[in-house]
Amino acid sequence: MKYVLDTDAVIAYLKNRPHARSLLATLAPDGLAVSLITYGEVYEGIYFGTNRQMHEQGFLAFLRWVYVLRLNKSIMKQYAQVRGQLRLTGTLIGDADTLIAATALHYGLTLVTGNVRHFSRVPNLTVQRL
Repeated sequence: MKYVLDTDAVIAYLKNRPHARSLLATLAPDGLAVSLITYGEVYEGIYFGTNRQMHEQGFLAFLRWVYVLRLNKSIMKQYAQVRGQLRLTGTLIGDADTLIAATALHYGLTLVTGNVRHFSRVPNLTVQRL
């Protein structure tokens, strides 16, 4: 596995955005994953969006070929280090994004996101533009 997808990448794929479909198809042979945080963020959209059943079915189909990375103590320690570094430099990002970044760092994965500027604040994080 080489890539972890940010929530915006998953949503773009699920909304059939051509650039997201094409990029993820290209990256898929190297292995794709999502953080448990992204899993929760997508489900929030499913629960509070329209046509819950259709969107949930689409997400479950997507998850058949994408691995879900759970949180653990090591990731939480990585989160604490990243958040502390960002706070010291006055460049904090949201906690959910910090957890997604910490997951990518923990597993040595490249983060695929449309928000490169935002995630580029995280030291040592490799980012692939969506």
